[in-house]
Amino acid sequence: MTGAEHGTPAQRQQLLRVRGRTVAWAPPLLLLVAIAVTDSNTSGEFRIISWIVLVPGIAAAICGVKGTAAFAVLALVTYIEVDTAWPHQDQTGLPDFILVAVGGALATTACAVRVREERRMLHMRDVADTTRRTVLRPMPTPWAGLEHAAVYLAADSEARVGGDFYDIQPSPHGARVLLGDVQGKGLPAVDAAAALLGTFRESAYHDASLAVVAERLEVRMRRHRQYVADLGGEPERGVERFATAVLVAFPPPGAPDDHIEVVNFGHEPPLVAGPSGVRPLPPGDGLPLGLGGLAGPRSGVPPVRRVPLAPDETLLLVTDGVTEARDADGVFFPLRARVSLAVSTDPAVARPRPLVELVREGTLRHGAGLVDDTTIFAVRRAGQPGQVRRARQGQNGTT
Repeated sequence: MTGAEHGTPAQRQQLLRVRGRTVAWAPPLLLLVAIAVTDSNTSGEFRIISWIVLVPGIAAAICGVKGTAAFAVLALVTYIEVDTAWPHQDQTGLPDFILVAVGGALATTACAVRVREERRMLHMRDVADTTRRTVLRPMPTPWAGLEHAAVYLAADSEARVGGDFYDIQPSPHGARVLLGDVQGKGLPAVDAAAALLGTFRESAYHDASLAVVAERLEVRMRRHRQYVADLGGEPERGVERFATAVLVAFPPPGAPDDHIEVVNFGHEPPLVAGPSGVRPLPPGDGLPLGLGGLAGPRSGVPPVRRVPLAPDETLLLVTDGVTEARDADGVFFPLRARVSLAVSTDPAVARPRPLVELVREGTLRHGAGLVDDTTIFAVRRAGQPGQVRRARQGQNGTT
């Protein structure tokens, strides 16, 4: 994932550790000692002992509540010891004592609030990560006879998950792949993505026909939209929610067929990258999921197309976070040209992992920032016999 995560509590704590042990106490302690020593070696006309109120303030930013309270007490005791060592006429007296005491109490309170908010933020991050793993489940590689790689970049770095979705489902009929993008953002888009993935994982395993899988996805999107409407949900900006998607079926491992089946629900056509070059698949002539009813009396499900895919070719699927990325001059990211240049220079780039990294780096460098969720997903047949054997075992007993 992407998104700016600098400055998170976990990262700050990591910076304040040496050999696994926290050293968060060091900065406030060094400051306390420095103030006490400096004050003891200055003239009575320049007293800085009252600056010791900064010590619990710094501790509140990097230490725990108990540590901050301890520094507040230590600062107060140090103030008393250093101040009383001076002659009576040079002592700062009661006003600065009150300042240090109140400052320590406020710092401890502020630290308690910080720790509570950090725990709340970490809890929400765990919830978001759990949601992400539910929608975008981790997959072993190879999986279902396919070598794959994926990168998901959320436009909202705090949300960490959006309406983009992808998955590979092993089945007795071969591997099925789905990538899509739900219209809209936020939790409603995540909810729709989860509904579609649930249907895909079941139908892709049980149904031999890819056309049936496609029809079930269309029906699921319509049912989900009706369910949201029955709950009183309002369509976003007056537009009914839909999803563009690409559904792909790979033949079972070991099958002599070098073709794949593709159903495109109004999504950007995938690219095929291999030693022979880069080419796009036929454009999607179907309506997005959920809008099939606009096709009139027909079912609204796009046709299943058979397209050739050699064993050494990789299928690259992306969402509009890549295709609609623009630079400062408004120029779109030249995905096909960038991939073609890289593959012609080094054919090894056509493998899933380096291909995904190439597109990721190119997208991030081309645009001024992510304006939409971005998914880059690459799959190809796994060529090693051991990989094929594990894939067959997964298809026979794994869902």
